[in-house]
Amino acid sequence: MMRINKYLTYVNYCSRREGDRLIEKGEVKINQRIAVLGDQVEKGDRVSVQGKLLVESNDQKIYLVFYKPIGVISTTDSLAKNNIIQSINYPERVYPVGRLDVASSGLMILTNDGEIVNKILKAENKMEKEYLVGVDKSLTEKFLEHLRLGVMLDGYKTLSATVKKISDKSFSIILIEGKNRQIRKMCNVFGYNAISLTRIRIGKISLSGLNIAVGKFKKLTKASIVNSLGIVSQ
Repeated sequence: MMRINKYLTYVNYCSRREGDRLIEKGEVKINQRIAVLGDQVEKGDRVSVQGKLLVESNDQKIYLVFYKPIGVISTTDSLAKNNIIQSINYPERVYPVGRLDVASSGLMILTNDGEIVNKILKAENKMEKEYLVGVDKSLTEKFLEHLRLGVMLDGYKTLSATVKKISDKSFSIILIEGKNRQIRKMCNVFGYNAISLTRIRIGKISLSGLNIAVGKFKKLTKASIVNSLGIVSQ
């Protein structure tokens, strides 16, 4: 027995977050009954999404790293224009681990291995993610120091970060968390606008190390994903 959102991940249909969204929209059924958040799936239950019956699969696991371009939406929703699945155009079903906002570019991981997805998301607040950021006016040391020490956003203070000035209007920042549009909001607090934002590294996986062009992807092995992200695999 397992929760319905975990089951959708287990059968390699989507991530738990995307599963929750589908459940809330009433598009998931268990034995012809519309599922609700928290429902349990038992052995023998028939689960369908948008009328399509799901089956457990023994397909080979796939691990992709993708250089998301600006304008691509990090969603598996086939109705969304410029969605990431359409952009990557991989012949087998995969889904993204986490998100990058539509105006940002950079490194993303896609897989059909639900257990790895859950392990990555569980370790998210311990895993370094590095970004290159371009802003609309000259940097000051005071601003950079604020970013390093943490910024109050919606009643929450962001964790300390490693920040390095690159040029008059650009810097790199390493986070171990990933709140929605966090870097853009951090900049806005001090009157800056992030006009470019690229994620260049997750854990030990980097765009430079993989030599991936914008809009392209590469396949990795499970071992390389596990070792590079520092997660425990059974």
